Amino acid sequence: MRLFPIIMAMFVTILMVSNTVAVKITHLGPFYFDGATILFPIAYIFGDILTEVYGYKRSRIVVWTGFLACIIMSLIYWLVGILPAAGDWQQQDAYLAILGQTPRIVAASLIAYLGGEFVNAFILAKLKIATEGRLLWTRTIGSTVVGQAVDTLLFVGIAFSGVIPANLLLYMIVSNYVFKTSFEILATPFTYAAVGLVKKVESVDYYDRDTDFNPFRFSIKDMA
Repeated sequence: MRLFPIIMAMFVTILMVSNTVAVKITHLGPFYFDGATILFPIAYIFGDILTEVYGYKRSRIVVWTGFLACIIMSLIYWLVGILPAAGDWQQQDAYLAILGQTPRIVAASLIAYLGGEFVNAFILAKLKIATEGRLLWTRTIGSTVVGQAVDTLLFVGIAFSGVIPANLLLYMIVSNYVFKTSFEILATPFTYAAVGLVKKVESVDYYDRDTDFNPFRFSIKDMA
């Protein structure tokens, strides 16, 4: 598995950066969304590649690795934030505004990430068996449509419910979902090319016919 560590590292990196830039809310044309929206679909594309090529068991390990990395990142941000600032350093408020993540945002992000990623991987793995490995686009798009719905509803609902008006909350959910799913659908040719390349280099094309899909049942042996 020569490419597996690289894909795993890129997946976790994009996930961590996404959770950092999620603090910014932006308005672009008809879309109203948090900053992570432009990056998080890329994490889903890497998730599709991991499940399609290496199978659900290895993808499950990567998802939990990303989860642990985000917890460590949040704890470090929090720890550095509570350290006393030097008298001549005037950026404490700016640091806390950007990196001083609230427990609610962190919880929303992690819950949404786990729910969305595992649903995405499960559907892709099952569709691969159903289609006998053909019609890759049905798996990448089908898993995205459902996975992103779970992710968006959980994150926006937990993070911003009661914080912003209900009509704006609904608009944000729709904007996030439409933008992210559209992004991944448009990226289908890239996903096809990436999956084909990884399968060729690794000589691997895993089918989860006898896989236990319990997201909490895993071991390091799944990496073998």
